[in-house]
This record gives sequence, structure tokens and C-alpha cells, in this order.
Amino acid sequence: MAVAIRLSRGGAKKRPYYRIVVADERSPRDGKYLEQIGIYNPMLPKDDEGRVKLDEDRARHWLGVGAKPSDRVLRFLDAAGIMERAPRNNPQKGEPGEAAKERAEEKAAKAAEAEEAKKAAEAESAEAPAEDAAAEEASNENTATGSVKSDETAEAVADAVEDETPADASDEEKTAMAEEQAEGGPANEQADDTAGEEKADEEKAD
Repeated sequence: MAVAIRLSRGGAKKRPYYRIVVADERSPRDGKYLEQIGIYNPMLPKDDEGRVKLDEDRARHWLGVGAKPSDRVLRFLDAAGIMERAPRNNPQKGEPGEAAKERAEEKAAKAAEAEEAKKAAEAESAEAPAEDAAAEEASNENTATGSVKSDETAEAVADAVEDETPADASDEEKTAMAEEQAEGGPANEQADDTAGEEKADEEKAD
């Protein structure tokens, strides 16, 4: 029977507590064991004496009969001076796994997309004031042009009314003719009729 010195987990969830046991290699990790020779409490600080407690005499006994310690237990034995642990060189130590690399790549891609979207939004916000300024300038030009045209139209109407209004027309007739001329109504026709009637009356008087 092959015997191993290893850890057997106990304790609660997220609060582990381990026994250092001697067990058959074929037994489950937390199954039956032959003997408990120590404890390991990872919840305690590393400089705490109660973090690792080991029965050194029983450990030497089982090592003497061919028991093989796990890597973690071998560290404890090395620290106690019972069995030397050969240094190991792991070139990939600290290197993230495949899943971690994929998550890092996805995070970098999302960050790049967010940066591009931010730049695009800044460019659009920079273009918007220029467009608003151009639209406002065009609106001001249209307003000024409309005002000039309105003034020109009013002057033209006033000139037309003055030309077509008889010299002896009353102020009320002049006002009515100006309003009809501005509205595009038949002011010219009415003015012509009035002028014709007045001319006929003058001829009759002669």
C-alpha cells in the first residue's frame, strides 16, 4: 500500500482548515486517513506559530517507512528541518491562464471601442456649433433680405399710390387706396374710376 502525507480539508465555506494526515494514496482527499500528524490553518497570519503545527516524530516515522509528502506538506517539512525541498523553477509562474488572457483581450477591445466612440462624440459636438453658427448667419441674412424687400415694397406701393391718387383726393381716400394697393386688391381700378368720374364732372361744369 502506497502511503502519502497530505492535507485533508475541513472548516466552513471560505474559512478553510486543514489536517496534515497520513493516508492511502487511493483514498479521497477528505476521506478516511491512517493518522493525523498536524494541522494547517491558512486563516492565521504567516508569522503566527499556530498557523502550522506538526508532530515531527510521527512525520519522521512515516517518511522512514516510505510515505511520500505532497508539495504543500513538503514545504512544512522543509521549514521544520525534517526533509529538504528542492527548489523549483517555473518559467510560467505568475503568467495568466487562457481564460484570463481572453478576458484581458475583451477588456482591451471594449476600452478601444469606448475610446473611439468618445472621439466620435467629441468630433460631432465640435461640428455642431459650426453648423449652428452657419444656420444662424443664413437666418440673419434672410431676415435682413426680407426686411429690405419689405421696405422696397412699401416704398413702391407708396409711390404707386401717390402717382395714381388725384390731387384733390381726401386723406381717407388716400389711406384706403394705400391699404388696397398693399394688399394687392383693386385699389388701382377704384382710383381710376374715381378719377374718371371727377374728370367727367369737371367737363360737364365747363
